[in-house]
Amino acid sequence: MAKRFTWLLALAFTLCAGAAWAAPLKIGVLAPISGSSAADGNDIVKGVKTAVEVFKAEGGMPGFDAIEVEVQDSACDPRQAVAGANKLANSKVAGVIGAYCSSATLPASDVLNEEKITMITPASTNPKVTQRGYKYMFRMCGLDIHQSDAAAKFMKDQLKAKSVFIVDDKTTYSQHLAEYVAEEAKKLGITVAAHEHVNEGDMDYSAILTKVKAANPDVFYMSLQNNSAGIRMIKQFRQLGLKCAVLSQDAVYHPNFIKEAPEQAQGVFFTFGYADKNSPVYKKFLEKYTAMHGEPGAYSAYAFDSAYALLTAIKAAKSTKADAIRAELMKLNLPGASKVIKFQDNGDSGSNYVVFKVEGDKFKEYWNPATGKLF
Repeated sequence: MAKRFTWLLALAFTLCAGAAWAAPLKIGVLAPISGSSAADGNDIVKGVKTAVEVFKAEGGMPGFDAIEVEVQDSACDPRQAVAGANKLANSKVAGVIGAYCSSATLPASDVLNEEKITMITPASTNPKVTQRGYKYMFRMCGLDIHQSDAAAKFMKDQLKAKSVFIVDDKTTYSQHLAEYVAEEAKKLGITVAAHEHVNEGDMDYSAILTKVKAANPDVFYMSLQNNSAGIRMIKQFRQLGLKCAVLSQDAVYHPNFIKEAPEQAQGVFFTFGYADKNSPVYKKFLEKYTAMHGEPGAYSAYAFDSAYALLTAIKAAKSTKADAIRAELMKLNLPGASKVIKFQDNGDSGSNYVVFKVEGDKFKEYWNPATGKLF
């Protein structure tokens, strides 16, 4: 009987150990799956899932029989983002990709940092995201302060603008970016004819656009939370017959902007991060993403790089502990789809903003602030 008990105990231990070894690795995604920013949120989810499939094809994660992606809807709402972050923490995810809106990323990162869970945002550009000394907070995209600098230089050097009319929708992201643009424009001698505000979700912009027409600025700058608002605004802008140059930012930069306003979008300028689309990593990303989901969105490549960097760090660390993951993330000098992934001490990965112009059905690279030259 003693021998049988010992054998059963050994078998039970082996089965339990095997089950632990075969457990799935969980990766969280926090993004707006519903609401006005859902297009970008779903692009982020798709980018993460694409990275998982590429990573698995390259050998996967030793010690785990699967990599699971758990998604929580932030809806760009601070309270919902906190609830989603708590759910992901309770699910014991190894890291979180997200969120999209800075207003969601900031409170969610409070939760995740306290729980010692790595967070990499592919889209939140507010400088405060990485200014709070959070050890486990990283950013793949650029910063508002650098995007605003690129925008102001473009208005001054390329458009030869003497005046700009700025509009934002009072969200954390769009208003702060608009304020930075106003500051940089003034430094360069550009007159800010007005800095007006609309409400997120407004459908009628005629009152503001009438003011733009009366001011007759050289440039109209749109700082809005999502592409759907940008589509409505550019359609109404064209209906009023306004002729000044239009410059917008990364939240409005999305394939839907051209698809839903194909005529009105022509000639609109955007600041967005530059990606070398001829690089082997971008081609690998594009091939897999297109096969799985169709055309990439604005933040698909950033989400892909965020997830791929997280998985690479976990594999190198041979651990899901946040300190071990951070140590490996800080060692990265990894070619990505959106940029070369190399993190600074505060978790930022640098900015690479250039100016794009809508031509036909494409966003075409137009001007590079680093060189001051056209592409």
